[in-house]
Amino acid sequence: MKLKSILIPGFALIFSVILFTNCSQSNGNQKTSNAADTTKKDKTKNDADTLSVVKSSYPPTDKALYDSLMKRLANGDTTGRWPVKGQPYPLGGAILPFKRVVAFYGNLYSKKMGILGELPPNEMIAKLKGEVKNWEKADPKTPVQPALHYIAVVAQGDGGKDGKYRYRMPFKQIDSVLTLAKKAHAIVFLDVQVALSTIKDELPLLEPYLKMPQVHFGMDPEFSMKDGTRPGKKIGTYDAADVNYVSNYLANLVKKNGLPPKILIVHRFTRKMVTNYKNIKLHPEVQVVMDMDGWGEPDLKLGTYRNFIFPEPVQFTGFKLFYKNDLKKAPHHMLTPQEVLKYKPAPIYIQYQ
Repeated sequence: MKLKSILIPGFALIFSVILFTNCSQSNGNQKTSNAADTTKKDKTKNDADTLSVVKSSYPPTDKALYDSLMKRLANGDTTGRWPVKGQPYPLGGAILPFKRVVAFYGNLYSKKMGILGELPPNEMIAKLKGEVKNWEKADPKTPVQPALHYIAVVAQGDGGKDGKYRYRMPFKQIDSVLTLAKKAHAIVFLDVQVALSTIKDELPLLEPYLKMPQVHFGMDPEFSMKDGTRPGKKIGTYDAADVNYVSNYLANLVKKNGLPPKILIVHRFTRKMVTNYKNIKLHPEVQVVMDMDGWGEPDLKLGTYRNFIFPEPVQFTGFKLFYKNDLKKAPHHMLTPQEVLKYKPAPIYIQYQ
C-alpha cells in the first residue's frame, strides 16, 4: 500500500487564495482589528497577573458515562491503546464523547477550499443538516453536533509585506461565519495555517472569539513551515510543544472565563506532521482530536488512519471526507458514515471538505 500517494489536501488550495490580494485587506501583515490590539494588551496584563479562575456554571461531567462512551469509541480495540489511559475527565459542558461533531470546512472567499464556501449559505446549511441526519441514522446512540470549520488564517502563494505567506481573514468575515453557525445551531472552529508565521503569533489574535463558549480551534501542521520553506513546497510540521502551547492557552481561557472545554483539532496525515506525540499534555479544559486529513480512495484513507492515527493515541480521533477529491480514483467512492464507524477507534469528529 503506497501511503505516500495520498495527495496533500492543501497544496492545490493555497495557490487559489492568491486572489485574496485583490480583497480589501491586501496582505498578511495587516492589522486585523482594534479587538486584536486589545487582545495583545489584555494578554500582556494577564501574563503579569495571577490567573483568576471563574467557576464554571455547567453541571459536572458524569464520569461513569464518560468512561462507558470512551470504551464504546474504542470499538473493540484489543491493543490497549484505546481508550487512552490516564486522561483527565473534562470539565462540565464538554461536547466529546457525548456528541459527535460533524463539520463543514472551508473559507467564504473561495469555492475551492471546501464546502463551507462552495455553496450559497442557505444551501450549505441545508446540506450540513442532511449530513447530520446521515450520522444520526448510522449511530443512533450518539447525538450529532453540527459545526462550521472556518480557515481563519490561510497559507498563500504570496509572501505579503512581512514575508510570512499567510493571510489573516478580516474579523467581519469571522462574524459572518458566527451568524451562519447560529442559523444552523452549529459550533464554530477557527483554523490556522501559519505558513512562515508561528502559532504563538497567530493564536492570540483570535482570543476575542475563543472567549465565546461556542468557538473552538484547529491547527494545521501541513502549513507550519518551520525551516522557512514556502508553503506548498513540502509538508510542514508541529511538535508536541506547539500543541501544548495551544492547549495551555485554551485551558487558561476556559478557566478565566468559566467556559466549557474547548475542542482542539490537530490535522494529520503523515507521521512527521506531529512529532513527539507522547509529550502532548491533556487538560480537563481542552479536548484534543487528532484528525486524519488525507484524501484518496477508501483503502488508502484507511491505511493512513491505521498508520498515523491509530498507533499514536492522544485522546480523540477525527476523520476528513472530501466530496470531490475522494472520488478522483477508482472505485470513485467517498466513505459512508457506516463504513467510517467500523474503524478502531471510531472517529468522534467528522469533517467534510
